[in-house]
Amino acid sequence: MKTSRKIPICFDNSFVQLGEKFYAKLNPTPVEQPKIVKLNDDLSYKLGIDLEILDLEDWASIFSGNRILPGSEPLAMVYAGHQFGHLVPQLGDGRAILLGEVIDNSSCRNDIQLKGSGITPFSRQGDGRAALGPVLREYIVSEAMHALGIPTTRSLCALTTGEPVYRETVLPGAVLTRIASGHIRIGTFQYFALRDDINATTKLANYVIERHYPEVKETQNKYLKLLEKVMERQARLVTKWMHVGFIHGVMNTDNMALSGETIDYGPCAFMDTFKMTQVFSSIDHSGRYSYGNQPQIVQWNLARFAETILPLIDKNKEKAAEMAKEVIELYSERFQEYWFSGMRQKLGLLTSDWEDKNLIQSLLNIMQENEADFTLTFNRLCHALLDKKMDKNLRNLFKDEGAYDNWAEGWRLRLSRESRSNKERSKLMFAANPVVIPRNHRVEHAINSAVENLDFGPFERLVEVLSSPYEEIEGQSEFMLPPKHEEKVLQTFCGT
Repeated sequence: MKTSRKIPICFDNSFVQLGEKFYAKLNPTPVEQPKIVKLNDDLSYKLGIDLEILDLEDWASIFSGNRILPGSEPLAMVYAGHQFGHLVPQLGDGRAILLGEVIDNSSCRNDIQLKGSGITPFSRQGDGRAALGPVLREYIVSEAMHALGIPTTRSLCALTTGEPVYRETVLPGAVLTRIASGHIRIGTFQYFALRDDINATTKLANYVIERHYPEVKETQNKYLKLLEKVMERQARLVTKWMHVGFIHGVMNTDNMALSGETIDYGPCAFMDTFKMTQVFSSIDHSGRYSYGNQPQIVQWNLARFAETILPLIDKNKEKAAEMAKEVIELYSERFQEYWFSGMRQKLGLLTSDWEDKNLIQSLLNIMQENEADFTLTFNRLCHALLDKKMDKNLRNLFKDEGAYDNWAEGWRLRLSRESRSNKERSKLMFAANPVVIPRNHRVEHAINSAVENLDFGPFERLVEVLSSPYEEIEGQSEFMLPPKHEEKVLQTFCGT
């Protein structure tokens, strides 16, 4: 047994200082036989956590919630939220407990939260537990998003509990240790605004500014500037999702973090065949959170956030609303700016041209009409840029091969109007177009192998491959391929 006088995790907690109006203090519910499935060595190092000073059994005890370390101040956060457009006045962490915060090697503050850690006052008749499948899904996808360069919460540890959880069937229980730069959501502000608690709203806004947007503290109207900064981060985030074909699946206001990170990987998915109206979530019956609707939903959510801080923006309600409206309306411009900038990079365009919008839209149109694979299309364009003979590998992605040929002629004509070499621009393209993504059938295979056979080999392999998504590595070609007909995943599930 390893022993050390070192402190395993050095907590430096700030959220708890806001007061118990913002949370409920309680410890995680102990589990029977915690056993680590995966421990994230790279993330541990970043957080300044020395895994070598304790055995795996000790870490399993800590990350299951069985052992509370000195300095930890466990709590469940309270919030409200619009869920599929319907307001729920009180939600909160129903199966998650924040252990505390740490300052990482870059002097950034990070939350350490356990998901699946037991019943809280906000569980709403739930069991407070998590099943192994959703825990592995979040580990796989959140770490893949990080490797893709998309702001996200991350996964430090996945473990089994030795206890069953009961959903439609009996499943093995698990706990995920989630790391975030912050867990405050739009729904957190909604909770206090619904209660007309301006003091709490002000306190919360000041906390968010201090933690995530310190640059706005000295501005003339720091709360209006906070709205603008949050808007810009969310606009940038959703474009990054869409540039890799990601569909969040449950973009409720309680799942939109003020930090600008992707949070809550429930029924999320990556597209194979491109389709603007694509939905995978089994609970999204109307397509509210489809791929193409995501930008508008972000703007809708931002408007809900703006409503909560109107009293802080200006004492005159009408004046505050007008000022906030101007910021919310600016979102469309920001989104278009980030969207076209990223799409130009995906196509190897180094300058802006008035024809680019039509060029980009026409490619998406023929991709949808011909059921082309999103990731493969853009990745193979990187190779076609360097060698026109590689067009043959693109044509076979389209039902009508001529549709690609016609588009490619216009693309190459547009490229010819720029002075940079193709070798130069290919670096830009390869850095914007991943080789591998967490394809749904691969994720499901990894989950099923673990849940049904306790075989974590496919999970380990998938996590490894996804850690270098922009590199074509020998022996990984199978992970690049779309699913066969019988492998297609039509629905993804929340797991709660």
